[in-house]
Amino acid sequence: MIPFVRDFDFAYGRRDLVAPLIARVVAENPGPFTFTGTGTYIVGRSERGASLAVVDPGPLNDGHLQALLEAVDGRTVSHVLVTHTHRDHAPLARPFAEATGAKVLAMRPPAVETHASGGGDEGDAEAFYPDEVLGGGEVIEGDGWTIEAMATPGHASNHMAFVLREENALFCGDHVMGWATTVVAPPDGNMADYMQSLDAVIARSFSTLYPTHGAPITEPEPFLQAYREHRVRRESQVLKRLAAGDETIEQMLPRLYVGVDRRLWPAAALSVLAHLIKLCREGRVTADPSPVAEARFRLT
Repeated sequence: MIPFVRDFDFAYGRRDLVAPLIARVVAENPGPFTFTGTGTYIVGRSERGASLAVVDPGPLNDGHLQALLEAVDGRTVSHVLVTHTHRDHAPLARPFAEATGAKVLAMRPPAVETHASGGGDEGDAEAFYPDEVLGGGEVIEGDGWTIEAMATPGHASNHMAFVLREENALFCGDHVMGWATTVVAPPDGNMADYMQSLDAVIARSFSTLYPTHGAPITEPEPFLQAYREHRVRRESQVLKRLAAGDETIEQMLPRLYVGVDRRLWPAAALSVLAHLIKLCREGRVTADPSPVAEARFRLT
């Protein structure tokens, strides 16, 4: 079982110091994909005049914008870092950057043909483009802090995590979440990429993970291993359903998600599709007519 952390101390709009160089302000946008809301991280020292980086400003929300401006008061925001372009992470980046004089840094928005345009928070922010495009490996520095950009595609094709070297910590966006498993939704989400990125995070042996939604993960090694094992086990379950004669995602869902709120089944269906696309590309499964949600799947 994944050791989820679902209880943590926060209040909307309040600045909470969660580590010597890290403060968090939570936006009031709770929901099935955002948990209690988007947690924006402020990186840097507390004295006036110190330079700061801000990770994931969040959704367009006037109250959250005001709370962030109050939280950084008297200090210089040099960089706004966006983990990916979903609507619960990116839209406030430009208004906040314009208010503080900062630059916005993120990966390139996804191509039009894979753009996540669905409803809710999992769609992409419209008209978002960073001032500087990141590819992974870039190093960003400020007063007493050093951040490394770490490409972690999977949840989104343009997902970027950020390493705070001074604390061996990772701002992991939605790549790893402490309260639930991450949605990997095609066409922009890719399960093979996700597993490779997860292995890359595991290999770094971080001391703490800071997801954009929910509490910090303070014991990353067992958590990440359980997170990975969950994906491997789900893939095995999909293969077993195919072996039992199921051919469609609709047939698989009641068996794979017993006891899960049916309102979450549409997201679960996309996750199953992501596994099936991966299995098709590996040659272990065939799809008629192609690996899409309505296809009929069979073991090779």
